[in-house]
Amino acid sequence: MRHHRAGKQAAEGGSGKALTLLGEMVRLWRQGFEVVNAQREDRSSDSLLKRLTAKAFYWIINRVSDVHVPSNVGDFRLMDRKVIDALKQLPERRRFMKGLFAWVGFRAATIAYTRPPRLTGQAKFNYWKLWNLALEAVTSFSTAPLRIWTYLGLAISAVTFAYGAYILTRTLVFGVDVPGYTSIFLAILFFGGVQMVGMGLMGEYVGRIFLETKQRPVYVVRDQF
Repeated sequence: MRHHRAGKQAAEGGSGKALTLLGEMVRLWRQGFEVVNAQREDRSSDSLLKRLTAKAFYWIINRVSDVHVPSNVGDFRLMDRKVIDALKQLPERRRFMKGLFAWVGFRAATIAYTRPPRLTGQAKFNYWKLWNLALEAVTSFSTAPLRIWTYLGLAISAVTFAYGAYILTRTLVFGVDVPGYTSIFLAILFFGGVQMVGMGLMGEYVGRIFLETKQRPVYVVRDQF
């Protein structure tokens, strides 16, 4: 009975905080903000691994994407009807909603809140699903995984030329240690770098095809007068 009463009081306290949060979101919406985000300011209830991976995810996605995804903001938010209509215009089917919320723009405000601990049950979103969500986010809003092969190939080619100059200098000064070793090794490195550059260039075109197939509008109209 004592545990039941404590759980009931915690639930009532959580409901009161939720109503306060909703009231603050509506107040900001009435002030002219079309999107009001709810941002977790305390993740102490999460495990250390989850906190670190969440921090790493937001750092990576905001480095490789042109769209800024606010950190620790979930799908729970208040949106004006015009924002919803803009989201409905997007024809793509594989949707990372946090990125799309940020992509459409509009005037946004953020409210910090502390999420109460879970009273019953367990989260169904395990680490494997979170990993797949992170891959979905990066591949939906960035072509960096394709573009990286260009830079990697150029780096390998540059290292090949530098190492080739070193081997040539050493051969002229000290002679040949193992006949044929230098030419074979440099040829493998050089053509490997060329292949990676070629893959990177193909990736650039594939990335453009990928972005075009999403058919996102060039811009979103906020108001019509």
